[in-house]
Amino acid sequence: MSAVMTARGLSKRYGKHVALDGIDFDIPAGRIVGLIGPNGSGKTTTLKAALGLIPFEGSLSVLGHDPRTERDALMQDVCFIADVAILPRWLKVGDAIDFVAGVHPRFDRKKAERYLAITKLTPDMKVRAMSKGMIVQLHLALVMAIDAKLLVLDEPTLGLDILYRKQFYQNLLEDYFDENKTIIITTHQVEEVEHILTDLMFIREGKIVLAATMDEVGERYTEVMVQADKVVAANALSPIDQRTVFGKSVMLFDGVARSQLATLGETRNPSVADLFVATMKGSYA
Repeated sequence: MSAVMTARGLSKRYGKHVALDGIDFDIPAGRIVGLIGPNGSGKTTTLKAALGLIPFEGSLSVLGHDPRTERDALMQDVCFIADVAILPRWLKVGDAIDFVAGVHPRFDRKKAERYLAITKLTPDMKVRAMSKGMIVQLHLALVMAIDAKLLVLDEPTLGLDILYRKQFYQNLLEDYFDENKTIIITTHQVEEVEHILTDLMFIREGKIVLAATMDEVGERYTEVMVQADKVVAANALSPIDQRTVFGKSVMLFDGVARSQLATLGETRNPSVADLFVATMKGSYA
C-alpha cells in the first residue's frame, strides 16, 4: 500500500522554540489517523507543513508532492478543515454552495445539500445570522462534498454540540470515507473519534512518541485492576503508569504478555484517552 504522507527529519523552529524536532512517520492510503497531542505539541504545525502553509526543514512528501514547491498540484487532491471556520458574514448558504461548485471540479452539490438538509441552515441564511455551530456545519458541508484523496481535519467539530458531533463522524464514515481516501484528524475529544480510527500518532514537544495501528495498540498495551495482594508483583513488571480507582490500583503495561498480567487481576484494553494521559503525564505541568 503506497504512503499518502512520508516525513523524514521533519523540523520546524519558531525562533528558539522547536515546534517539530526531526520527526519521521509514514501514513498509508485508506487510513483514518488520529494525530493527538497537548496544546503546543506540534500537531497543527505538522498539518500546516503538510499543506504547504509554512516552510520547514527535512523532507515531506504528500500524495507524491513536496508541499513547499508543488502546493497548487497538491491542493487539487486535499481538503482541509481548520479549528476556526472563517466565512464572510454577508455570505448566504446558497451563495457559498454556488461559489464552491464554480471553483472546484470535484464538488458534489447534491452531497452538500444532503448534508445541510439535516441541519437548520436554509439557502437564504447569512453567516451573520448563524451560531458558531451553524458556521462550522456550513464549512463541513462544503468541504466534505469535495471528492479529495486526503482530508485533513484540525478540531473539525469545535463549537458543535454532542449530537451534531456524533452525526458528523457518522457522515464521515458513511458518506465520505472509502479505501481510496485518507483522513487525518486532530482533536481534544479523543473518546468521540476512537471508534473510527485505524491508526494512532501521539506527538509531544515536537516528537512522535507513539505511532501504531489500533490493532497494534490493542496487542501492545494492557490495563490491569490489580488485586491488593498482587501490587508488589505488578510493580516488578514495570508498569508505565498507575492510578487509583475506588481504592484499587490500576496499572498500564506496555509489551507484557496478557496471560502473565491476568494472574494479577482483571485485564482490559486501555482507552485511547487513558493511554494518552499516561503518555503525556508532565506535559501540562
